[in-house]
Amino acid sequence: MSAPAVATPARVPVLGDPSVPLPAPRTVWNGSAPRHITATSTASGRPRPSWTQAIAVLLGAAALGILAAAAVAFVRALLSFPFMQDFLAAFPGEYTPAIAVEPGFAPWVNWAHFFNAFLIVLIIRSGLRIRNEKRPTAFWTPRNNPKGKVSLTIWFHQALDILWLLNGAVFVVLLFVTGHWVRIVPTSWEVLPNALSAALQYVSFDWPTEHGWVNYNSLQQLAYFVTVFIAAPLAAATGFRMSGMWPKRAERLSKAYPIEWARALHFPVMIYFVVFIIGHVALVFLTGFLRNLNHMYASSDAVGWTGFWVFVASMVVIALGWAAARPLVIAPIAKLFGSVSGR
Repeated sequence: MSAPAVATPARVPVLGDPSVPLPAPRTVWNGSAPRHITATSTASGRPRPSWTQAIAVLLGAAALGILAAAAVAFVRALLSFPFMQDFLAAFPGEYTPAIAVEPGFAPWVNWAHFFNAFLIVLIIRSGLRIRNEKRPTAFWTPRNNPKGKVSLTIWFHQALDILWLLNGAVFVVLLFVTGHWVRIVPTSWEVLPNALSAALQYVSFDWPTEHGWVNYNSLQQLAYFVTVFIAAPLAAATGFRMSGMWPKRAERLSKAYPIEWARALHFPVMIYFVVFIIGHVALVFLTGFLRNLNHMYASSDAVGWTGFWVFVASMVVIALGWAAARPLVIAPIAKLFGSVSGR
């Protein structure tokens, strides 16, 4: 008869014994993926906004609306005072240029305007993609400089920049050759009080009378002057400093113009262009869109639909360009100027 089995006592973990695991739940990843994706995760890995965030956005939008309404009410009340009425009478929002200029818009202005809009939209798109692109999928290398390898997105952005600068250079040359520069370059200090007057009239919704076929109001003139002669050169200078075209051996020049300065300015300049485009398009449609679109796209001062349909066609072209701005389309074009490779 066999001896009865003796129960083996449970092994009590001894503190400090490395052979015995600690009596605690596992807190590290066990190497397996979860069977179900939680509701807070999305295909891109970014959490969906919560209800509190959505409510915060709505409250923020409501607050901005209230502030805008308060600004309109304040300015309308301000303009009702006699001294402001005298100010508006003295400075109605525009002044007579010191140099006479032919009314109207030549066809080259319309074409330059379209090319500028087409290129700047794609430049902004590719610039934002560069900021958000962590791991590029395709690269471009120039034929004569193997060390100049950059992402395909950067190459596309810089190629667009060159085309945009060429279009801008032609536009500026024609501005001064034809005398059209008088329309966007201030010729009197009266531009400042008249620009303030125009701004107050816009905010009050009692907008200044438009004479764009003959003369821009002072606020428009300042906006166009800043865009063409300040913002555009700043975008070009800062973009060139950050590009691979900057001379690497120019140590003194690099110290005098640090790349950190260019990085600090380039993105705010892009924001300026975005704000300008939104305000420009909004005012085009809110201040008589048929006549304004005829000015910009049909070289006509008539109130008709020709400019509108040309505008629609241009928007279709820009939308197609936006959709086509992807490696599948860009790569064959980039191969004409260098070699394209994967990661």
